[in-house]
Amino acid sequence: MTNLIDIATWNVNSLKVRLPHLLQWLQNNPVDLIGLQELKMTDNVFPVDALEEAGYGAVFAGQKTYNGVAILYKKATMPTPSDVTVNLPSFPDEQKRVIGASFGDFRFVSAYVVNGSEVGSDKFEYKKAWLDALIADCAQWLSSNPKLALVGDFNIAPDDRDVHDPAAWKDQVLCSEDERSRFEKLLSLGLHDSFRLFEQADKTFSWWDYRQRGFQKNRGLRIDHVLISDALKSNCTASKIDRTPRKWEKPSDHAPAVATLSI
Repeated sequence: MTNLIDIATWNVNSLKVRLPHLLQWLQNNPVDLIGLQELKMTDNVFPVDALEEAGYGAVFAGQKTYNGVAILYKKATMPTPSDVTVNLPSFPDEQKRVIGASFGDFRFVSAYVVNGSEVGSDKFEYKKAWLDALIADCAQWLSSNPKLALVGDFNIAPDDRDVHDPAAWKDQVLCSEDERSRFEKLLSLGLHDSFRLFEQADKTFSWWDYRQRGFQKNRGLRIDHVLISDALKSNCTASKIDRTPRKWEKPSDHAPAVATLSI
């Protein structure tokens, strides 16, 4: 028997502020798994009860003011998560940027990649080192978890199709060769950008700056990704970005990305 499951990622840019949006979106789009980024809250105030009422369990790693990641799972369709891990094994870090959990033989990882600030800065060097650690650790994850999904805000637009104005963004942070080459290294491990497995409309983005009417002018970037392993590629039946929540009042600057798998 084949079942379809929907997996998603969404940088909510403050779960406290965006909880009503998340609950509304889940009601309209009852995905089975979703990775969240930029919770911007500590674990003691994570909205466990509100999510339980909506039918979702959660594992999470919060941080005050910055960062924070979570995985929500629909309790009616997904097994209890096991082997929950936080952060990168090879990169000791106080910042809460990665959380992983297993659902049966399916490994799901939610990641919030370093922004990098600007090319050449100390934060950019930190981003490169962090990405190198992610690549190394992901190779290990794949060796023990062939059915792997790595989702999140990667803060990388993989190629010029993912940029509203490639000339203006050339060699800039999020679009530099240093970042794009590392994204390609991730894919070379045996991962696939689910969005690019299907024909997609031109100028489809997942992030738009709040300033200068970025969303209204569709001046965006596609930096939120659902990556799936070789073992899942043939089981992926659809992949999309849902712009709808970006139209709501006081939205996150990111939109959810969703992929459908047959398992």
